Amino acid sequence: MHLKGTHMPTPPICIYCQQNDQKVPLLSFQYQGEQYWICPQHLPILIHEPIQLVNKLPGIELLAPPEGHP
Repeated sequence: MHLKGTHMPTPPICIYCQQNDQKVPLLSFQYQGEQYWICPQHLPILIHEPIQLVNKLPGIELLAPPEGHP
């Protein structure tokens, strides 16, 4: 993930559990022009319960819940 206003990338770590790619596989994704990583164990949170990432992804609370979810 890049910090806004800097060009120094942070090392890849899962946005949920903070584990790095030396401990778990990481999947990269883009959100609002920034790069983030998440491990396969926590990918379901991003898909089904993104509100749990409210303090980790800016603006995620504005996303509509996936179809079929309350």
